Amino acid sequence: MEGKGYDDRSFSRKGSMERIPEAPNEPEAPSDREVSSEREASSEPEEPSEPEAPKEPEAPKEPEAPKEPEAPKKPKAPKKHEAPKKHEAPKDQKIRPHESMKRIAARAMQALKAQMPLEEEELKYLQTLNPDSPFGSLAISSGRSKGTEKSEGAKKVFGEWSRQGSPRSPQSTRVSFIEKKPSIRVYENGAIPYGDNEEEEEEYEQPDEEEPSSSKEPLLRESLVYYSREDALFREKTEKEKIYPLTLAWCYGWNCSLPIYNMRDGNDRVVLYACSHTAVLYDVFKNCQHHLQGHSNVITCMCVSENRRWIATADKGPNCLVIVWDGFSGIPVHTIFDSCPEGNGIKAMAMTRDAKFLVTIDDATEQRLCIWRWTVNTETPACSVTLKPHAGVQEYIIFNPGNYRELVSNSKTNLLYFEWDDENDVIEVSLPALSEKTFNKVVGRFSQSVFHFATRQILTATLEGKLVVWDLHPPPRSYTSLEVLHIKACKLLHLQKDGLTVLTTVDRYFVTGDVKGHIKFYDSKLSLVNWYSQFKLSPIIMLSFAKEPLLAAGTKSSYLSDCTLPGDPFMVRNFIIGTMNARVYHLTADGTKLEKVLIEPREAIHAIACHPYKPLIAIGSMCGLLKIWNYRKKMYVVSRIFEEGVGIQCLTFNPEGYLLGAGFSDGAVYIMDAVSLKNEIPEPFRYSRDTVTLISFSHDSQYLATADVNFTVAVYKIVINNGEKVWEYLARLHSHHKKIRSLLFGVQVDSYEPRLLSLSKDRFLIEYDLLNSGKDHLEVLDIHRTEQEAIPKCMVWYPPITRESFLLICNSAYKVKLFNSITKMCRKTLIGPTYGSPIKQVLILPEAASKGSQKRYLAFVNKDKVGLQILPVDGNPHKTAAIICHPSGVSSMAISYDGTHIFTAGGEDHSVLQWEINLRALEAAVHLGGEDLTPFYGLLDGGREGEFYKELEDYFYYSQLRSQGIDTMETRKVSTRIPLTELPFVMRAIGFYPSEEQIDDMLNEIKFGEYVETGKLADSIDLPDFVKLYINHRPPFGQTMSDIRKAFKILGTPNEDGEMAIEREHFLDLLLTKGEHMTEEELSDCFTVLFGLNPEGWKSEPATLDYKGSNIRLEEELPEEITAEIFTADILGLPIPEDF
Repeated sequence: MEGKGYDDRSFSRKGSMERIPEAPNEPEAPSDREVSSEREASSEPEEPSEPEAPKEPEAPKEPEAPKEPEAPKKPKAPKKHEAPKKHEAPKDQKIRPHESMKRIAARAMQALKAQMPLEEEELKYLQTLNPDSPFGSLAISSGRSKGTEKSEGAKKVFGEWSRQGSPRSPQSTRVSFIEKKPSIRVYENGAIPYGDNEEEEEEYEQPDEEEPSSSKEPLLRESLVYYSREDALFREKTEKEKIYPLTLAWCYGWNCSLPIYNMRDGNDRVVLYACSHTAVLYDVFKNCQHHLQGHSNVITCMCVSENRRWIATADKGPNCLVIVWDGFSGIPVHTIFDSCPEGNGIKAMAMTRDAKFLVTIDDATEQRLCIWRWTVNTETPACSVTLKPHAGVQEYIIFNPGNYRELVSNSKTNLLYFEWDDENDVIEVSLPALSEKTFNKVVGRFSQSVFHFATRQILTATLEGKLVVWDLHPPPRSYTSLEVLHIKACKLLHLQKDGLTVLTTVDRYFVTGDVKGHIKFYDSKLSLVNWYSQFKLSPIIMLSFAKEPLLAAGTKSSYLSDCTLPGDPFMVRNFIIGTMNARVYHLTADGTKLEKVLIEPREAIHAIACHPYKPLIAIGSMCGLLKIWNYRKKMYVVSRIFEEGVGIQCLTFNPEGYLLGAGFSDGAVYIMDAVSLKNEIPEPFRYSRDTVTLISFSHDSQYLATADVNFTVAVYKIVINNGEKVWEYLARLHSHHKKIRSLLFGVQVDSYEPRLLSLSKDRFLIEYDLLNSGKDHLEVLDIHRTEQEAIPKCMVWYPPITRESFLLICNSAYKVKLFNSITKMCRKTLIGPTYGSPIKQVLILPEAASKGSQKRYLAFVNKDKVGLQILPVDGNPHKTAAIICHPSGVSSMAISYDGTHIFTAGGEDHSVLQWEINLRALEAAVHLGGEDLTPFYGLLDGGREGEFYKELEDYFYYSQLRSQGIDTMETRKVSTRIPLTELPFVMRAIGFYPSEEQIDDMLNEIKFGEYVETGKLADSIDLPDFVKLYINHRPPFGQTMSDIRKAFKILGTPNEDGEMAIEREHFLDLLLTKGEHMTEEELSDCFTVLFGLNPEGWKSEPATLDYKGSNIRLEEELPEEITAEIFTADILGLPIPEDF
């Protein structure tokens, strides 16, 4: 063995600082220390100041050289593997073999003191590790040091595995969770031990030196969690780290229905809160955020460990998750995927004091409580129990800080006490009886419960200002007896008149928060010690105290006196206060200083708008709060609160940026100064009878248009009155009969006059004649129907990257259509982004975003995602990218003036998210997807080499023969193009059955494709263009049975079996008279072909077809009632699948 310094590795990774042991086959720590001590004795030179050292015996594994003061050299080992000479001291330098242990002891004492008070025996043990302490140095004798003996004794004090309870019986043959492989180590106070000793740390930094390997020791040196520090979380991302097209940059708002935690206090003030599906760590002093992203649903509950190192978050919805995060590095260290297989989500969650165990209660009808050993690599809970529905919906749960085997939860009306037998993985549930008859008094609805820190009792706060005291009888069981633990309501204390919303503990106090915003402190006997009632806060929903323990009050301290007779200084930790109106405060107890941390909207956010040339964003909420933020500095500039009950529904800046228009839920329209937010008009306009949903300024700021929920468009105009420009109401028109989706100003092609267009769910695009409109008369210039079946979703001006002026319209069928802005002809139909739901809003990025390039880009949002698209739109799926932004739904979107950020409003999740745009990452995805037709081949079944494409080629070339005549004897002319007249037949041959309107759109798209450039109409199409045309026009997901059932639900009536059916005569009448109705000849031809009634080439005579008479020719083939299944299978004969 090579001589090395004292190996204290086993101590630094065991004992009280390490919460999870090594693998089961790891040898006992005392023997490791014993061998290490003897190894040190053989490798270190004699030290004059310590005469005991030369008398040490050699290590047991080297008996051949017991008298050598240095370790025997091994010449056969290569030089690069030799122990470095830094382990040998120079002659003029003294070696202190206890230096590394001294450092370990100092760190251990610091960590333990921060976590819990040290007993005298524990303190004495740690001091023995310090050579300078009065308890002496490590005198070594007979192969065992006194430090080793004390280390063995320390196991009794700290425990190799701190379980807060009795150790497992050695006779037990059952494999406990201790023997499972740990997935992460948990340390007291979040302190992770440094390198084992100075020598090993130096070896780690030098790659040329080989480090001793052992299967007993986990490879933790490359773990970011293991070496993370508390102050390394907040840093700006480098350009290399920005690898996504969209990166979350900032979160505005927070979910005030969830708690907010005080993660750090003092020099750093960090709070943790939830914002939509993201957990946010916000450094107040540095004004920066770190986002914990991993959930695809809105976060429903969260909790933290006592030392604030570990964070747990959970959501509700499809593929719901429970994620445990490292609070130092922001890394997810454990994910529970199957906590709620049915997607019910988590309703309540808590962590044990030492952060080893996590408890969750789901939100199902029959709730299920699960206890997870998240530090162990396992996918199933350690124990679970199903709760009875009559106990109510359990909304709050907590572990007993003194015994992790005890838990308590409560609903609005009931309390449940849980006792966990972790040896047998059994949970016993107690539901104590309590009603108004118990104490002959009104109890009230429960809010929160806590364990009493001094007695065997549980306290529950109620919204009647009362406190229910529950007794536990008898004391905790030994987990081997059969005695039954009883819980009983013994007292009902009327603390105050106002309802209690928060009940928690800190140090030796009970703390309450109430609906009046008052905070009160009680001692163990529930005597009032102090209170804060002077701040006039809204109802308290959360109190979170600093993790740092109290220090002794100094001479300059300004703590208030408590309300006891002695009047001692009331010393309490600093804490965070969360209120129901979405405000967060920090209270410094020393001096009673209250500071605002967050002031956010407490209701839904639907209105956002970006300034046209400054880094400002306006955010309006339904609670009437309007705030202007500088999104570059992350600071709010100015705010205004409107009257109670009036919500802001939409916002817009004028093109010059000096006006801000706002539409409200009561129909009011405000025009304000964009800097001061003061009214530009004496009184707001109130011409709309209901909520104003859309608002827009013209390009010259002379007109303002609004749309409301009553399908009405109103126009306001600037006029000259007494030499001053004033805003005046012009006219309004009930122009649509369904919801208006878009309201858009434009510029006339041949003049600088403004144009106004509106697009509605009724499928009509209407242009208004502003020049010829007068007072109370809004003239309509043009009405055009944009869709036959799909529903329009949004509209925007297409950027001038073509010589033709277009309007871009997105519909519910995932299509993007380009309409000529003058003729309103549909010029192109393209497949849009297909990310789970159709696009609901689209905006064009400013030219500044292209940074000199000729390329342009657009941003879009659908139901829950935000994305980017490279223009021109051509159906290439690699030109788009999207990310989940608001799982509960996106309500609005805005883009910064320089095109570097996208802002999305989440509506009911009370948040606005700021996304940084990285166009280079988007361009890289396009190059990786291939060029020319390569991306489109991937959208065909089987790709370029598949059977479908080969069949398409065959039909394509067969249509050439068909166009030249099947029976002709002339020489065939084979080319790469087919006439446009053959286009519909080839489309139907490959399984796409377009309507007549869709056929016209396809023909116009090809005919006028190059008309603006060449002035000629195309009359043929080649195979590559045909492939693109087919992919862009076909239904993106094909036809499913649900689509057909929806049609029968509208057209049919229930039959005897409860199915929607259509009678035969009515079915034929619909085909002949509704929609793109068929002629009698076409109808006869279709059915004879479908049923195979006639030989090939035979046509039925229209005069012989009588579909209404009793002698109808098709009555033998068509049943009297036609259902969706009969129509699909028996009539069409198509294998149409169910929903995808």
